[in-house]
Amino acid sequence: MPVHNADIARVFEEIADLLDIQEANPFRVRAYRNAARTVGELQLDLAALSAKGDPLPKLPGIGEDLAEKIREISATGTCSLLERLRRELPPAVTELLHIPGLGPKRVRVLWHELEVQTLEQLARAARDGRIRGLPGFGPKIEARVLEAIGQRQSKARRFRLVVAAQYAQAYVAWLRQVPGVAQVEVAGSFRRMRETVGDLDILVTARDAGAVIERFAGYAEVAQTVSSGTTRAAVVLKSGIGVDLRVVPEESYGAALHYFTGSKAHNIAVRKLGQARGLKINEYGVFRGTKRIAGETEESVYRAVGLPWIPPELREDRGEIDAARQGRLPRLVTLDDLRGDLHVHTRWSDGHHTIREMAQAAARRGLRYVAITEHSSRLAVAHGLDARRLEEQAREIDRVNRELSGIGVLKGIEVEILADGSFDLPESALEKLDVVVGAVHSRFELSRARQTERVLAALEAPRLDILAHPSGRLIDAREPYDIDMPAVIRKAAAKGVALELNAHPERLDLLDTYCRMAKDEGVPVAINSDAHSEAEFDNLRFGVGQARRGWIEARDCLNARTLPELKRWLSDRKRARSR
Repeated sequence: MPVHNADIARVFEEIADLLDIQEANPFRVRAYRNAARTVGELQLDLAALSAKGDPLPKLPGIGEDLAEKIREISATGTCSLLERLRRELPPAVTELLHIPGLGPKRVRVLWHELEVQTLEQLARAARDGRIRGLPGFGPKIEARVLEAIGQRQSKARRFRLVVAAQYAQAYVAWLRQVPGVAQVEVAGSFRRMRETVGDLDILVTARDAGAVIERFAGYAEVAQTVSSGTTRAAVVLKSGIGVDLRVVPEESYGAALHYFTGSKAHNIAVRKLGQARGLKINEYGVFRGTKRIAGETEESVYRAVGLPWIPPELREDRGEIDAARQGRLPRLVTLDDLRGDLHVHTRWSDGHHTIREMAQAAARRGLRYVAITEHSSRLAVAHGLDARRLEEQAREIDRVNRELSGIGVLKGIEVEILADGSFDLPESALEKLDVVVGAVHSRFELSRARQTERVLAALEAPRLDILAHPSGRLIDAREPYDIDMPAVIRKAAAKGVALELNAHPERLDLLDTYCRMAKDEGVPVAINSDAHSEAEFDNLRFGVGQARRGWIEARDCLNARTLPELKRWLSDRKRARSR
């Protein structure tokens, strides 16, 4: 069975969870968590390399022991360490760690004191009031646990886009091997670049539909075949992702691609336009009476209702129909439009490569500048920089700039925004930098009023250029902190501060709706990788997808500017602050 990077990452994450519950050495636990993150986001197929006998690339935080485990997992889907840990602990106890507020220490208490091992047992203990009396708990935590269980059980499972992409790409490659296959496309929310994906919809055109169906159902990762017919089938993969396949004729391909890409609201709006013209639009084509008049391409479907083609990322019925009708569709930003990356970490804080290595990795991907923005001193866990170390790093950046050509390295910092909105570095240190990025990494529990006041105060600071990951969310791991984002966007507009769209697949922060609001308010959006290793520059494509959903064009994107243009923007801000 094919093993994806996401599968390897899950094994490492489970090992870390089990070791954590056993109170193993915290450095060992952290090594497995870091390895899970590194592997899970990597675009290079590690299992394929291992199968060919090729050496694995050097990856940050992964030495020979972890590399050997990657090879073992690639070959077997598991590893001996995980199997041993599973035998030593109840099989479902790690599920408890997925409940917000339950770290390994509390899970150990629940297990040993109440023999709680499953979510059902946890819910029963909370309802019975047995949790509040345990050390480190209390009535508030008991109530939050019960609420979190209810939310978790009511949600349909969804997968982060970066994870869904690994399974989608491999399945598409598998189906392309069928003789006579002409087109294979993943539609649905995946094509619209939604930040999470519930299932995958695959469309195929081929001479022999039966051969495609047979190969689809014979995929090694299929856990359950839900249905199988002459032109369509549905399966569930062992990862839990549902996949629907439809084999369509060439003349209907565009109509089917439009129909199954969605969204539902967008499709309804397009069908209504067709009805006003006496047309019927469905997955088979565009019909006037019984005669098909369009459907071989998506462009023909839109043309039939008097519209230009609308990019998939916009198809949410949020004004794109009117914009298309009026010729006002945005020319959406592309990955090729990005000239630089304004949020990059190195070994000076919690990154894994040197300044030179990160600059060269960015250059290989076509970027022309990077801003080195380490964490500041308050974030001690990330080995943040104080004013003295910041000056030392600035001298190294000067050396790198003298020695490299084709890529410019800017001096920056990801400065900590404290609870009162001030920064943890003095103005005198920040004034010497090219770019100052501000971020919230603590006190997420503040009330809406206080959190908003905190960020608005930071935006008032004369030296802030970019507000990083503005909502603080981690997809499926941490909810955004409670903040009045429209007020933040309006303040950013008034102060000339850019907002970051953090491209890390766990963040994708700004939300698409706030990207649109920032665009409307004239606030520049910086699509940044927040890269901590060379490979993480590849995450920029996910940030671009989110930006496109937010109607962002190259002219709205701060780092789509050339380096001279960016420097002019920064110097204009400095002059404005000094008045």
